[in-house]
Amino acid sequence: MRGLIGFLPWIVYGFIATGDEWRWGGLVGLGIALVLIAWDRAQGRGWDETMVETTAAAFFALVVLYSLLRPDSELPRYGPALLNAALALMAWGSLALRTPFTLGIARAMAPEEVHGTAAFRALNTVITRFWAVCFTAAATALAVVLSLDPYATALVITIKAATFAVPIAFTVRYPKAVRRRLRA
Repeated sequence: MRGLIGFLPWIVYGFIATGDEWRWGGLVGLGIALVLIAWDRAQGRGWDETMVETTAAAFFALVVLYSLLRPDSELPRYGPALLNAALALMAWGSLALRTPFTLGIARAMAPEEVHGTAAFRALNTVITRFWAVCFTAAATALAVVLSLDPYATALVITIKAATFAVPIAFTVRYPKAVRRRLRA
């Protein structure tokens, strides 16, 4: 559950940032991200455990800055796609740096004796790759949908929900499947 809290700024932004409300969504997302980072750091969590929140802070700072510089921009129309593109960039970037973003989150939930194992790292690499693919697919789908029909609200909401529901389900089930295979 702890890992999901890091997505709170992204989720809140998704609810607030509709049309003219994108700058407010950015401000609220930035505020929540900064509070979560401060809380995590006060709790002694490392930066590897706050990658989602740190990426949110950077993304929403850029959203707020851009919204002030270009208030009449057409960019908000593609906000949901850009949000997923930022998350995809975070996930793919963490894989490129050989620090899967799920690794820090998983360390907070897994027994300490498995943290340094190759199997633990491999498991988190697969899970992070799955998240990255889901974020990339959602960014692409949302960009296409929003370019064809900016008022396709039901479809946009469905894609947004699936973007988190599918990888969460995978994140819960995949480690259990691996443990079952190892016991067999």
